Amino acid sequence: MNDRVSITIEGGVADVRLNRADKMNALDNAMFEGLILAGERLKREPGLRAVVLSGEGKSFCAGLDTSNFGAMASGGRREGQSSAGGDLVTANRTAGGSNRAQHAVMVWREIPVPVIAAVHGVAYGGGYQLQLSADLRFVAPDAKLSVFEIRWGLIPDMAGMALLRGLVRDDIARDLTYSGRIFSGEEALQMGLATRVCVDPRAEALAYAKEVAAKNPHAIRAAKRLLNMADEASKSEILIEESREQVALISSPNQVEAVMANMQKRAPTFADTEVETPAPVPFGAN
Repeated sequence: MNDRVSITIEGGVADVRLNRADKMNALDNAMFEGLILAGERLKREPGLRAVVLSGEGKSFCAGLDTSNFGAMASGGRREGQSSAGGDLVTANRTAGGSNRAQHAVMVWREIPVPVIAAVHGVAYGGGYQLQLSADLRFVAPDAKLSVFEIRWGLIPDMAGMALLRGLVRDDIARDLTYSGRIFSGEEALQMGLATRVCVDPRAEALAYAKEVAAKNPHAIRAAKRLLNMADEASKSEILIEESREQVALISSPNQVEAVMANMQKRAPTFADTEVETPAPVPFGAN
């Protein structure tokens, strides 16, 4: 871990903070590295139940550090690099298809528990794309948001195109991308780009994460796996995977505990041991 991103874990909830407040948490090379390291760690973190991602200081993330644009203007970048100075078009991509800059965003979608982005101040460009990767976005009403890249003569290239398509109508995604206009948290809610508008997004996100952490962690993880596959899988594949996940959950210790706690009107106590999911069943098999 580097000093750009901090992680504090309590009660299964990871409080993740971007720590470059003097630069409004702008994305420099160290911030990209910190985001990837933090996300990869949390993918393997035992006992993790939920994640809150937020920024220190006045803003969530102002986007790409402006020093990168000076290098572009001077021709100091190689042809084929991303705006973050990352990999060439086809080289060194993750199994999911991301280059380094995209992976700094997509790694948060790959974390097996819910991720809540708490957004205040500004979230421009790469910072806006970063919060799109979260399962939920709690946004301050006066936050300033923008798919900002067109102002620099660029396109969103940190997974923004892949993530926007599942959140808003096609014409809205095109409007935001073509215009680069700045919009508020209130407008983001109206467009479907914010989950909640909150006066204190981080406080509400942490409270929500604690609620999620009190649910059966195996059911939460199973739900995220199914929701993550919804964009790419066929209806029949999703139906089969629903059945596989449910078979694994029914009568498992944590599912029994959820039932007993409800019947006995008490708080449940869940274990973090693994649940074995049945092997995939070929479509049409008896």
